[in-house]
Amino acid sequence: MNAVSPKKNKRAVSPEKHKIRAKKGTIKKIFRYVGKYPIALVLTLLLAVVTVALTLYVPILIGDAIDCIIGEGNVNFSALKTIFLKIGISVAITAAAQWIMSALNNRITYQVVRDLRSDAFSKISSLPLKYLDSHPHGETVSRIIADADQFADGLLMGFTQFFTGVMTILGTLAFMLVMNWKIALVVIFVTPLSMFIAKYISSHTYAFFKKQSETRGEQTAFAEEAIAGLKTVQAFSHEKENMEKFDEINTRLEKSSLNASFYSSLANPATRFVNNIVYALVTLIGAFHILSDGAFTVGMLTIFLSYANQYTKPFNEISGVVTELQNAVACAARIFELLDEKEQPSDEGKRELPKAEGNVELKDVYFSYRPEQKLIEDFSLSVKPGQRVAIVGPTGCGKTTLINLLMRFYDVTGGSVKVEGEDVRDITRKSLRSNYGMVLQETWLKSGTVRDNLKMGKPEATDEEMIAAAKASHADGFIRRLPEGYDTVLSEDGGSLSQGQKQLLCIARIMLCLPPMLILDEATSSIDTRTEMKISDAFDTLMKGRTSFVVAHRLSTIRTADTILVMNAGHIVEQGRHEELLEKKGFYYKLYNSQFS
Repeated sequence: MNAVSPKKNKRAVSPEKHKIRAKKGTIKKIFRYVGKYPIALVLTLLLAVVTVALTLYVPILIGDAIDCIIGEGNVNFSALKTIFLKIGISVAITAAAQWIMSALNNRITYQVVRDLRSDAFSKISSLPLKYLDSHPHGETVSRIIADADQFADGLLMGFTQFFTGVMTILGTLAFMLVMNWKIALVVIFVTPLSMFIAKYISSHTYAFFKKQSETRGEQTAFAEEAIAGLKTVQAFSHEKENMEKFDEINTRLEKSSLNASFYSSLANPATRFVNNIVYALVTLIGAFHILSDGAFTVGMLTIFLSYANQYTKPFNEISGVVTELQNAVACAARIFELLDEKEQPSDEGKRELPKAEGNVELKDVYFSYRPEQKLIEDFSLSVKPGQRVAIVGPTGCGKTTLINLLMRFYDVTGGSVKVEGEDVRDITRKSLRSNYGMVLQETWLKSGTVRDNLKMGKPEATDEEMIAAAKASHADGFIRRLPEGYDTVLSEDGGSLSQGQKQLLCIARIMLCLPPMLILDEATSSIDTRTEMKISDAFDTLMKGRTSFVVAHRLSTIRTADTILVMNAGHIVEQGRHEELLEKKGFYYKLYNSQFS
């Protein structure tokens, strides 16, 4: 008889059980965040107890006041005066306790949301570029902003109503059992029906609210993408297609929102119907008790009716709270999905790379973004200090990927990348990247002044150093023509600056840092030929004595390179100086002549 594999003995977890486990895991994580504020939480619970106790005490006082009215012309006014004074004090203390509790609830809620957002933003900084490259930016932003807001709304309602609701139910139940256990049993037997309805509705609303959050994130991502590329959309007259796509997402969001709202709106009227039945039964049975039992007074019936109302009211509130909490948990789950993403390996315990001389070696490097699609295979390269290496080749051959490996935005899947004989995986990313200066084809400027953008890599630089770098990059002229010169505030990604002006600022930013190694990835692609010639002189000065990697499509700009690497399909197919490669009349010869034919 063959032994059965242990794996086969394991039962497959159903999707429904998986959802329940995921939901429980999310709730545990929420409690971990809430648990960071124990003092405020304990105070909230104590105030909830005070509020509930006094709220339940007031009906007793009102019942006693009714019993003070014995008959026509027979009223105990002295006792009434004392009772009304007690009611006034109780109501005043309850109001004060509720106000303080509300303030504490707000504080806890928004501190938790603040912590969540801070952790989420910090997480983005530590995520590998692989995650950001494979997820829409708008969808990620939606998790931090929209989902966090929805979570705050649900959590605040939970704190405000859930605790007091549960305590009110337990308190009224205890009082009713003490006063008249027979009537209390009627209430207890009917209550499970209300709880069953609330549970049934809440279990269905979670899925709809989760779908709503996911679709909202998809819509935010599409809107962000459409706005960022609006010029291209208009240039290709693609407005109609974009509108159709947006309408399709919007329609799905409408349906999921309507489904979530429909199921959540059922909770209140359904539980209210059951609660009205409870109220009617208490009235009927209490009236019979008054007629048959002299010990049970009209005042006691009034207290019971008040308690029955207070007992059933939290069920209406809690059913509404539960649906809001379902939405909050669904939104929190999306935030925790981001927080649970695998971070890039930590640099803890790794060595700091001192100021590099410029020795770079790539040995037997293998890399691919997707395992099934090979890119760089068995790639080796050795660069000495001060060498100027140009990397050329057709689109998709691996030029920019090579830059990603040098900067360690991605790690190699095989082989090694070394700087000064140290494997880059054994040194901290910060010390590695501080030795590189990088200018990319895609410019990036933050919201702030021109001065803030230029000094990003060297905040301690003097204004004289900053202006000298701007002059060297031929950016000083247009900067001084701006309304406030170097103090001109730029909006997101440079605002109204031209692409060429933005690229000049990025070049000036690097010239201010003067790192020992340079990476120029199509650094002059958006600059006119005349300015490019001037900047080439500045680059020649900047690159003198510095190891430089230059990615260029315009081959006329890399004639003076010490070594030209000709790449194709992830391999170096040719290597040498400009004149040597032309004499070979190989792949580089064809590339070069194709630009002038």
